Amino acid sequence: MKKLVMGGIAMVMAGSALAASVQDVAERYRKAVLAVGQHDANYVDAYYGPAALQEAAVKSKQPLAAIRKDVQAARRDIAQQKAGNPDEALRIEFLSKQLRAVEARIDMLEGKKFSFDEETSLLYDAVSPHHDRAYYEAIVAEVDKLIPGAGPLQERLKTFRAQFVIPKERLKTVFDASIAACRERTARFVELPKNESFVLEFVSNKPWSGYNWYKGNAHSLIQINTEFPIYIERALDLGCHEGYPGHHVYNALLEQELVKKRNWVEFSVYPLYSPMSLIAEGSANYGIKMAFTDDERLDFEQKTLFPLAGLDPALAPKYAQLLKLMAKLSYADNDGAREYLEGRFSKEQAQEWMVNVGLYPPEKSAQRVSFYDANRGYVINYNLGQDMVKAFVERHATATDPAAARVQRWDAFKQLLSSPRLASGLR
Repeated sequence: MKKLVMGGIAMVMAGSALAASVQDVAERYRKAVLAVGQHDANYVDAYYGPAALQEAAVKSKQPLAAIRKDVQAARRDIAQQKAGNPDEALRIEFLSKQLRAVEARIDMLEGKKFSFDEETSLLYDAVSPHHDRAYYEAIVAEVDKLIPGAGPLQERLKTFRAQFVIPKERLKTVFDASIAACRERTARFVELPKNESFVLEFVSNKPWSGYNWYKGNAHSLIQINTEFPIYIERALDLGCHEGYPGHHVYNALLEQELVKKRNWVEFSVYPLYSPMSLIAEGSANYGIKMAFTDDERLDFEQKTLFPLAGLDPALAPKYAQLLKLMAKLSYADNDGAREYLEGRFSKEQAQEWMVNVGLYPPEKSAQRVSFYDANRGYVINYNLGQDMVKAFVERHATATDPAAARVQRWDAFKQLLSSPRLASGLR
């Protein structure tokens, strides 16, 4: 990565015609994203460039048709660029795919309808696999065997899982310990920016369980939604996903390596509905596995988090077994969203699917469908993104020695977190 960064610095300082031309497109891309953000309040997830550009976007509020014209021109210009080295190729590919997604989002804001797969291909550069109900019911049957007793599975599952809810008065203690452990394990392999920091807040009435609001200068606001019960496994899930080595580290490394060291201004703005999100969410989810192996996680939760939460550590192994099995149902989220957003499921049918097929907690099913309404095909970024990041990282772990292979995985993971690679580049 050091060599790659040095090459990037040399490229920018040399002021070659290619660098200047790509830099021009990058500036136009940044302005276009800010302009679209005036029509979609959720679109710009993070921005830490010059305040004057954002102020100008607010003041002018360009019509969508004018923004589209600018984006189309930028797409034509970036298509003419020829890369002189792998760094340039990645940057050109990034801008090309991001601009395509900007245009697709404009189309959607103007009322154009895409199929679920068309939408995710345009916005996230990927298409999720399809599975029918029978595929998931076979997994549900395995869960049914694991949780014996009388009554419907959902009732038995709810009763069993109730033993793993973190009491609200212990949330901060548990999350502080979790995030600290995620950070410590990440810092063994990643040199974090010296000034990096975050603030943790507990909120409610949100369509998500956790969120990282990146503020720039290696600082994040991490929010955890306490509207519904928070199960013990979510402490490490969210600590790693939102913090280390997830969103906080991803954004901090992009800012440090690409914005500050190379002046690649396109990375100072993050449009939520774009290919960046598959990498962001996928790496944040896979980051949990990077920080903790299954055995390490069980050990830490059983010895540290369960006691802090006031839960029975003896139950941890069986709960881990259940969660590992239920993880196989993750793509039910994508398939349910597809059926709902394409009109084949009503809201009630989508909730039924999530409860009985995805084994989602009944009290949270309406919240999940509201997430589909708000973010549509974004759901694929979590599970498909995780699987694609995993495949990319594991390809680099060729050592037979487990410790050496782990270092190789972290090296590949760090490369992904601080480069302009998108879904197409993971295959």
